[in-house]
Amino acid sequence: MEETNKTVQVVDIQFRPGQKVYYFDPGKLELHTGDHVIIDTARGPEFGICASGNHSIPERDVVSPLRPVIRIASAQDERCVEDNRKKEQQAFDVCLQKIAEQGLDMQLVSVECSFDGSKLLFFFTADERVDFRELVKSLASAFHTRIELRQIGVRDKAKMVGGLGICGRPFCCASFLDDFQPVSIKMAKTQNLSLNPTKISGTCGRLMCCLKYEQFAYEDLLRNAPKAESFVDTPEGRGTVIEVDLLRQRVKVRMEDEPEVIQVFRNEEIAILRSGKAKKNDPPIPADLAPISGNGKRVRKEEPVRSMPLDSIKFRYSEEPVAEGVADPEEAEVPEETAASAKKNNRRRNKNRGNREQKVQELKTPAEPKPQDSAADPEGENTKKQNNHHRRHHYRRHKKPGGNANNAQ
Repeated sequence: MEETNKTVQVVDIQFRPGQKVYYFDPGKLELHTGDHVIIDTARGPEFGICASGNHSIPERDVVSPLRPVIRIASAQDERCVEDNRKKEQQAFDVCLQKIAEQGLDMQLVSVECSFDGSKLLFFFTADERVDFRELVKSLASAFHTRIELRQIGVRDKAKMVGGLGICGRPFCCASFLDDFQPVSIKMAKTQNLSLNPTKISGTCGRLMCCLKYEQFAYEDLLRNAPKAESFVDTPEGRGTVIEVDLLRQRVKVRMEDEPEVIQVFRNEEIAILRSGKAKKNDPPIPADLAPISGNGKRVRKEEPVRSMPLDSIKFRYSEEPVAEGVADPEEAEVPEETAASAKKNNRRRNKNRGNREQKVQELKTPAEPKPQDSAADPEGENTKKQNNHHRRHHYRRHKKPGGNANNAQ
């Protein structure tokens, strides 16, 4: 535990304004923001600007070895830095002339001269590999010092050169960004931005660094917002989400009962019944599932019930009078409509009962025996004719108007 809580005293140093900040050991010096210092680097002594004074940071954040601050810059150091800036401008013009003479496909970005003047570092951009060996020889013969050429990307070029973005402000990379964060097209999709490259790309031609700033906020808002084409329940009824406004936390819903009506609701006012667009294998949503508009059940319009007077009702098994003022329930007056409907129901009930009895009797009647072969009974045909004659005579004699022959038997 003691090792993890251990801190180190450091100062923040920049080699040039807008560049990355590095940690250095101040030693016994008390530095303040804006001080010019001479620091020890892997390339030797260099001139730097203090971006933040003495402060403590956890030891795990320090990259070893932590190089020291040699001294605070003197007046002579300041004059040496001014001479180096003039030498850099001269080297830049000479290099542009040499590139044009040799016809090299490269763009010179900037030139840096070391504090002691022992090395010139040229930064350039190119689409392909460039053979610059002849260029290095000609520059070395012109300046009589060590020459180094380094190819960089377009984002690093924008950071060195600087400029104004489409928002009207200086480039973020040249103002305050220390490192370039990875930016993907997925961030533009998450933030519902146009995928037109000219609208989401910076001056460098790459995706704008500011897409990274609000990515975490949009991801958090997406977790609490419904997806498009979701089926939701609202205080006004159920419907389908047609548009989501993440920043305002609102949605537009097309109502189920009235498709031509579109209403706006806050996210906390709706309940998601199906997330996203319906799929083929998704089960149907029950019609009575409406937790907000119907408290768990869909509110349905109830049909009005017609009230009937008490004296129009006659109970079959009741021994008490139906209403006051009637001594005997049999003497109670029954409306003509009620009586007619009762007679009609009785006729229908008797008819159904007769049909059931007929079916039961047919099931109980045994099947007639099959006639024997004419060879075994030569008088079979005569016997059959006599039976048919007696059956018809019996049917006409016992037949009743509107009745059934089987019931008559």
